[in-house]
Amino acid sequence: MTGAPEHPLAGTDRTPLAAELRAATSTLVDAQVASPRVDAELLAAHVLGVGRGRLALIDTIRAAEAGRLRALVARRAAREPLQHVLGTAAFRHLELAVGPGVFVPRPETELLAGWGIEHTAPGATVVDLCSGTGAIALAVATEARPGRVVAVERSPEALAWLRRNVDGRAEVVAGDVTDPDLLAGLTGAVDVVLCNPPYVPAGTPVPPEVSGHDPAAAVFGGPDGLDVVRPVVALAARLLRPGGVVGIEHDDTQGDAVPALLRADGRFGEVAAHRDLAGRPRWATARRA
Repeated sequence: MTGAPEHPLAGTDRTPLAAELRAATSTLVDAQVASPRVDAELLAAHVLGVGRGRLALIDTIRAAEAGRLRALVARRAAREPLQHVLGTAAFRHLELAVGPGVFVPRPETELLAGWGIEHTAPGATVVDLCSGTGAIALAVATEARPGRVVAVERSPEALAWLRRNVDGRAEVVAGDVTDPDLLAGLTGAVDVVLCNPPYVPAGTPVPPEVSGHDPAAAVFGGPDGLDVVRPVVALAARLLRPGGVVGIEHDDTQGDAVPALLRADGRFGEVAAHRDLAGRPRWATARRA
């Protein structure tokens, strides 16, 4: 009498990838992760060293790989940022090293970077204030043809990540945007100033990935969220040559406030408000008069 057929994976060290992905997704759903299936697939792709799109071509993975995947899923379920788990963050055409001590760049900032690239003429001088990982500075440096890109950051922890990412493709300056003498040698000589400052109003609820991992100083900008934006407006006005442009990202509650600050400075014209892909107020631009 013949017994039941043996499972095709019995006696092997392999496990079905589809089952691992279902379990990972379920774990992340229970943890209230915003995009559980996507995160599960990205983690699996990371473990296997393939692009996410190639997962559909893989039937089984080794038990050791499944174990690594489960360990990474557990970290993500604890609401550690996906980018910290992976060790990198995608930004436009870049893969940036990220981790504790530096703000993880967000997709909406790609719009501001794109605007900056469009306004960077060959040979231009570009300054990225509150640079963090260097996402904006590197996007401009690699996609436009600037003559000089300067990335400014004050946090020692973030500076370490910035220098690692820049790797000679931009100049790194340790400095505070509230310092009245910052970049004194570039006064009136800059073509484009870009900035993604801390702008979330104090006390605003944020996801666990932000509250537990992004540096608070890179997220919150005082009671109204504008404590850093105000000096950035003044600094940009000093650095820019006549006709130079500035772009500043802001909170979606500041769609009127930041353009108003640019107008009130008195040294800018062509002040414009911009929305992100979700239709929310997200960044403002102006031209030095």
